[in-house]
Amino acid sequence: MSINRLILRNLKKNIKNYYLYVFALIFSVALYFAFVTLQYDPSMTEAKGTIKGAAALKTASILLIAIVAIFLLYANKLFMKRRSKEIGLFQLIGMTKNGIFRLMSVENLILYYGSLLIGIFIGFSCSKLIMMILFKITDVETNATLQFSVEALIQTIIVFTLIYLVILLMNYVFIKRQTILSLFRVISSAEGKVKKISVFEVLIGIIGIVLIISGYYVSSKLFDGDFSTMYGLFGAMIFILGAVIIGTYLFYKGSVTFITNVIRKKKGGYLNINEVLSLSSIMFRMKSNALLLTIITTVSALAIGLLSLCYISYYSAEKTAEQNVPTHFSITNNKDAAKFEKELNAKKISYNEKRFDVIQVDIDTSKIIESSLKQFNGDLTAMDFPVISDKSVKDLNLSKDETLFSGFEGMLSKVLSFKDSGTLVLKGKTERIPQKYVGLNEEFILPYNFTYGGFPVAIVDDTVFQQLKKDLNPKIQTNHSLYIGINIDDKANIEEADRLFQELHLDDHPGNLSRLLMSSSQKQSMGLIMFIVGFLGLTFLITSGCILYFKQMDESEDEKPNYTILRKLGFTQMDLLKGIQAKQLFNFGIPLAVGLLHSYFAVKSGWFMFGTELWTPMIAVMVLYTVLYSIFGILSVLYYKKVIKDAL
Repeated sequence: MSINRLILRNLKKNIKNYYLYVFALIFSVALYFAFVTLQYDPSMTEAKGTIKGAAALKTASILLIAIVAIFLLYANKLFMKRRSKEIGLFQLIGMTKNGIFRLMSVENLILYYGSLLIGIFIGFSCSKLIMMILFKITDVETNATLQFSVEALIQTIIVFTLIYLVILLMNYVFIKRQTILSLFRVISSAEGKVKKISVFEVLIGIIGIVLIISGYYVSSKLFDGDFSTMYGLFGAMIFILGAVIIGTYLFYKGSVTFITNVIRKKKGGYLNINEVLSLSSIMFRMKSNALLLTIITTVSALAIGLLSLCYISYYSAEKTAEQNVPTHFSITNNKDAAKFEKELNAKKISYNEKRFDVIQVDIDTSKIIESSLKQFNGDLTAMDFPVISDKSVKDLNLSKDETLFSGFEGMLSKVLSFKDSGTLVLKGKTERIPQKYVGLNEEFILPYNFTYGGFPVAIVDDTVFQQLKKDLNPKIQTNHSLYIGINIDDKANIEEADRLFQELHLDDHPGNLSRLLMSSSQKQSMGLIMFIVGFLGLTFLITSGCILYFKQMDESEDEKPNYTILRKLGFTQMDLLKGIQAKQLFNFGIPLAVGLLHSYFAVKSGWFMFGTELWTPMIAVMVLYTVLYSIFGILSVLYYKKVIKDAL
């Protein structure tokens, strides 16, 4: 048989066995080429001023290279182990190591660059679609065009050629170092198998579970007041990170084996065929892959967590804008208000206006407020709050000795909490006015530039307000003393009114705000981050899923003789397949479940810093990730089905 014919036969065989590797390579190249194409596309240049698209996508492309490179190098390592017997046979028939290296290099060259060209074509074809998705998510109004980028082509070829050269170097070192005898043993020695569980492994398993649970517990108490200093808060975060990661490693190293051994002990050692094929295999194989599974679980949790937080912020954009800007438009001076209202009248856009004075007052809140951080505890007797008259609020009438707070959510509410009742003192420049605290309303009255980004508004009787207004402390007064809120009567006219607001450049004044503009800006910034994290997460999901799939391919080939024996003993294909399905549920389900738990507790501990909605965005991300991840488990079951079928 000629070398060329041998190359073609091996190539055909490899494509049949490693079709998922080829798919992942094509997908990675297509996604990378599409990302790089976006950097050089003229329409992205138009959007650069609003979402900084090129810089962000360039950073994402670098991270994408790292993910793809690690996957390809690891996958190549697995393939070389699987082909070790083939390499040994080539040496037995007289081929030199250099000849074998050249043979495999040519095969890899055809497979690799064939996938590269297909990936570039698919990436070019999908670049316009990806661009349209990006513009849709970020609300950027510009035309997306399909344009081939020579710069993107050159950059893609250079990057993947460098990865290919590293793969060749790995193959060369592998072939040179192995003897014929070691090549025939490399598969059987690749997986560590343990026959007896030691006390040390039991201890490791218990410690792993305890570390994970303690990390979860501390994360749930992060903002509940148990950590009273910034250093304590930072130390708790470091502990959570270390405990969860180390605990995850120990969980795979010992906990899984410990738990499955407990189950086996309870059954007295009498396991049915399904339990033999699932529990026994998990016990002896998962610990040898502990580091790999820890990395996959940690990065999966990171991807799910970041995407959930981005989606929370994106999903909450409109509600957050409503809290930050209670009216459609907020203006802080008469001149800008008159100019804007003149344009609204010219366009026959009906509106209603409310305006009132706002002052800043030191308030002694030590009797009504509690803080979980010592940094706040020392300042509770002198905190600046915006104060308005009760005449500014509809259907509200307070007595002279009453003060009502209104509007308080977000991160600050996790650090500061108000009591239901108590007393406080309003401090002017010279006067001190004791007041009875009568509660906290949820309604947001003033925009965030009046409330220091989160403090509630203090509402007092008009007589007290006028008294404080005459006794102002000039050191704490801001530039915003007048609030003019404008609401558009017909919601269909809000976009037109917002366009007028921007055309008049009213948003150039820091005190003037548009709710729609704020919502759009948040969607643009978080939409871009969500787009990048989503595609990077998808890439990692596919590459990590492929790695687990390849590991199952190795295990199935290694266990094929066992299936042959079981089939000869009378077990049907369906009998064995039920055990395999349970096994894959553990192999793919355990890393997925642990990753989802990690991301849940991470998101739950700090989601309020990103938006106002938790469950819908987080559940949507987790369900999508689970569905996509499950595909690889199904594919591995199908591959096992083929191996079992061929066992006889």
